[in-house]
Amino acid sequence: MERLHLDHNATTPLRPEARAALVEALDRGLGNPSAVHGSGRAARALVDEARERVAAALGVDEDAVVFTSGGTESDNLAVLGAVAAQPGARLVTSALEHAAVHEPARALERGGAAVRWVQNDAAGTLDLEHLARLAAVEAPLVVSLMAANSEIGTVNDLVGAREAVGRARPQGAAEAVLHTDAVQARGKTPISEVVGAADLVSLSAHKVGGPVGVGVLVRRIGAPLEARSRGGSQEAGLRAGTESAPLLSAAAVAVELAVQEATTYRERLAPVAAAFWTALERALPAARLNGPALDAPARLANTVNVSFPKYGDARMLVTRLDLGGVEASAGSACASGSLEPSRVISALGLGDDERVRSAVRFSFGRSALVGDAERAVESLRITLGEAP
Repeated sequence: MERLHLDHNATTPLRPEARAALVEALDRGLGNPSAVHGSGRAARALVDEARERVAAALGVDEDAVVFTSGGTESDNLAVLGAVAAQPGARLVTSALEHAAVHEPARALERGGAAVRWVQNDAAGTLDLEHLARLAAVEAPLVVSLMAANSEIGTVNDLVGAREAVGRARPQGAAEAVLHTDAVQARGKTPISEVVGAADLVSLSAHKVGGPVGVGVLVRRIGAPLEARSRGGSQEAGLRAGTESAPLLSAAAVAVELAVQEATTYRERLAPVAAAFWTALERALPAARLNGPALDAPARLANTVNVSFPKYGDARMLVTRLDLGGVEASAGSACASGSLEPSRVISALGLGDDERVRSAVRFSFGRSALVGDAERAVESLRITLGEAP
């Protein structure tokens, strides 16, 4: 039986073009990019080229690109680094953020820092009026709001958030620093809008067909940021550690391709998600859609989050689906092993514990077809024991 991987928000396969770049770089036997001898200079040239290509694809200056080990490190550096760089800073974020932002925020809160949480509605849309009220303080301000939610697919209005915060800041107060976790947005929404709205933007290569182990933090020149790791002076002193030239070379290729494909991504995958939900509603009437409506413009076209209240909790459902050949997830991949229900689904305020506990995320890849969606629903029906 051919398996269906419907967990592309967790990771997506390495693109052939990225793999070719990785193998070519590995075969060159490059040295340490910080070394001054020949093999070191060759590695440094590859790192510099990767930075140039990523910067060009994102429409930013090369000096704005900081390479990290992944989206989690990029988020941690942005949130913790921006707060540390401004003594007395307040952090404003939301309960819907990925753990890579949510956990640093909780750690700051436990340490005595002022952390405030933006309200949201049942579709995961942030309350910008509430955001403005939270921003109306004299203290330095760091705002961290994800560009697109990996679990329910809600796309945030970052331009509106920036404007709301700007209007609310008291006269004479320092300009707020806006960070966005854009790990799920890249290649799926216009990246120029995301980068243009934020001072710090976190990205991850393996979400767009690059290798695991590469992240990017795009930093607006001059944005306050303090290093969180100490050691060498790599990445403009913001991220100590030897850069992996082969991985960065492959990541640059994947980023370029993802940005090029963003304009057609929605039109290709929206019909697939719609076909999946239409067939699922018909086959399993008890299923409930979480997050924005499928035809809402502010949503990820590839993501469908569904609760199955009469079929058990999400972890058990994911295991049963896996045995039936369908790979999905209970929440984000980083939290799917937790014994607790999805924090994001809980934060929607649905008022239905069974619905929260049975929420499963299905996320399609860039090459998915309507036939794949229909086949997935048939497998779901059989797995859950529903007669045709």
